[in-house]
Amino acid sequence: MSTEAQIKSTPSTPTPCNSITSPAEYSLKCLMDIASLIETGSCKKEVRHIARAVRLTNSLKKKLAEPNLLSAFLDFALSPRSELHNRLSGLLYHQGYDLEMEVDSATSAPAKRISRELEIYCYFLMLLFLIDQNRYSEAKAFSSAAVARVKNLSRGACPTAGVLASRVYFYYSYVHEILDELAEIRWNLLEWYSVAALNHDELGQETLLNLLLRNYLHYNLYEQAEKLRSKAPKILTRSNKQTLRYLFYTGKIQTIRLAYTDARESFQQAVLRAPVAARGFRIQCSKWAVLARLLLGEIPEKTIFMQTGMKRALRPYFELTNALRIGDLELFCNVTEMFSGTFISDRTKNVIVRLQHSVIRTGLCNISISYSRISLAEVADRLKLHSRNLLPDVENIVAKAIHDGAINAKIDHANGWLISKETRDIYATAEPQAAFSSRIAFYLNLYNETVRASHFPSDNDTHEKRRSASQVLYGEVLELLEEVRDKYFK
Repeated sequence: MSTEAQIKSTPSTPTPCNSITSPAEYSLKCLMDIASLIETGSCKKEVRHIARAVRLTNSLKKKLAEPNLLSAFLDFALSPRSELHNRLSGLLYHQGYDLEMEVDSATSAPAKRISRELEIYCYFLMLLFLIDQNRYSEAKAFSSAAVARVKNLSRGACPTAGVLASRVYFYYSYVHEILDELAEIRWNLLEWYSVAALNHDELGQETLLNLLLRNYLHYNLYEQAEKLRSKAPKILTRSNKQTLRYLFYTGKIQTIRLAYTDARESFQQAVLRAPVAARGFRIQCSKWAVLARLLLGEIPEKTIFMQTGMKRALRPYFELTNALRIGDLELFCNVTEMFSGTFISDRTKNVIVRLQHSVIRTGLCNISISYSRISLAEVADRLKLHSRNLLPDVENIVAKAIHDGAINAKIDHANGWLISKETRDIYATAEPQAAFSSRIAFYLNLYNETVRASHFPSDNDTHEKRRSASQVLYGEVLELLEEVRDKYFK
């Protein structure tokens, strides 16, 4: 029985086999079932089969480091004597990879008739193998050849091939990021993004857009990232994972551009929509969300820092919040110095510097509430301010706080006093209304996003786009249900 016939006769849904006892045999059986899913999705033009194949592959990542397992799968999926089989098999045993020969031979058809989705999947598996083996130089050369082959195979609008092509693009950028060579591929990503837009490949557009934003942010090119983000067309059928990445990158751009309110909403949306299993992503979003709220003058709730599995990672930001809540500038400086390594690795050091003014303002608020009259020299002593022209600097800081409405007081310039006025009733002002309106706006925005995601695209879109979008969303819902089942019903 030929290998092609075996693929076609394999059931479309992976099922456990009781006769398989060896872990290697079970993993090979799973890869064969995944190949069957890909062939089924290619024949029926259904994206959900390809998306499920990618999710099943992610669950097998730790087992893909075995060369013998991948060699057996290549023998199953490809013709053993084909040129593609020989080149991919050579990578398993450190036999090198000829990039020029692969690109030249990319136009020739393989010896065995297989779907283009299955061929892209073989490239995808080999790329994962090289990354797991820490063979990044070979992975860089192979990823370039894989992208060149993928471009030839996925020409035109093909949603099924686009799902696998987007994963190849992602790991192509990931390898160059590990080697610190992201600047070299920026123009390639821009070119592929343009091609994806011309081919109406929505999944490719959102994947490449996120890769470009990450590329710009890696080199602190926030202005270029904002220009690209603002001019890129908005896609309403985004997958949940790409939407989360887009919200995170957008929030970072808005934070640097002083749009703290928009940044807070972006980070909060990302945290709420992130799956429980994506702990690292939720930690990063929580860190930036805390900073955005601190820059707005808000104090985050303590429960944010006490979440399961995130308490240790968020401890530096908890200490930072505590220093700002008290208004102790000396404690703030000690915290920033103590956790400077963490802040530098998180790339939040420059944002934290902006909080110094907020700490001083909070200290002034506490002083104005506690004292009806206090000298400016004592204010400087309590705020732990040190400068050559101490009193003039303190007077300027207090005057700006009064002008901004942070404190309700006045300055006696003749005697050098800070005189607090009678504490006003906050409920007699418009602050509660503004806070209530911001909450209403947040939930209305969340409701509108939910309604927009539940509706089908406009009538101008083709039936194929509507079906592929619904299939991707259906697959992500299944993935979330599997995560909940594995966590709570073991």
